[in-house]
Amino acid sequence: MTYCVAMLLKEGLVAASDSRTHAGVDHIASYRKMTTWDIPGERAIVLLSSGNLSASQAVVGFLNEGLAEAAETPPTSMLTVSSMAAAARLVGFAIREVDRHDGPALRAQGVDASVVFILGGQIKGSDMRLFQIYSAGNFIEAGPETPFFQIGEVKYGKPIIDRVITTETHLMEAAKCALISIDSTLKSNLSVGLPLDLALIRRNAYEFQLRRRIEEGDPYFTNLRWRWSEGLRGVFNDIPNPNW
Repeated sequence: MTYCVAMLLKEGLVAASDSRTHAGVDHIASYRKMTTWDIPGERAIVLLSSGNLSASQAVVGFLNEGLAEAAETPPTSMLTVSSMAAAARLVGFAIREVDRHDGPALRAQGVDASVVFILGGQIKGSDMRLFQIYSAGNFIEAGPETPFFQIGEVKYGKPIIDRVITTETHLMEAAKCALISIDSTLKSNLSVGLPLDLALIRRNAYEFQLRRRIEEGDPYFTNLRWRWSEGLRGVFNDIPNPNW
């Protein structure tokens, strides 16, 4: 399983993901769920993935190499696509191409080949945007009312985001919230695990402000986990018991 979250703010974009995959309790491994593309000063794009690992890796392969939607058009990749809307359509097209090629054989073996992606970023000349892209290649876009998307094991990490995140939230505060959201998921679900990947893009900078891998023992994340747990216990103890 996995957990990925991305937030679209006035200041920019925050994306975070875990890296655990498993096919049973005796087959656990780590693979990056976050892929990034950038040309500093021109574009910064991040893609988060959940679902069938071979299918999601095949989609990323297409996005790196380039696809042509029609015979007469040149291949387009994430480094050449002209806008974020076009990037979302390209991901959808890549999903359908992978399913067309591999889907029938996978389904014949009883394998779930579905994938879900979160795509965000900014290309010079267009606004910063955030999309969730489904297994059929269709997508929805984040907006002021819903400024974040989650994929994978979403339920444990959602309450903190619902209580904290608005479009006005500062970039580093949102990064802290994303890490707490992942920590809550780590605490409650063994199918989500370290290392984590965190990326920040400041609006109109067209480059990554931060790309960081958080390993076991990372000082900031270790401190965050301890302080959040202790803070919750403290608040719980401060609330009076029912007097019924």
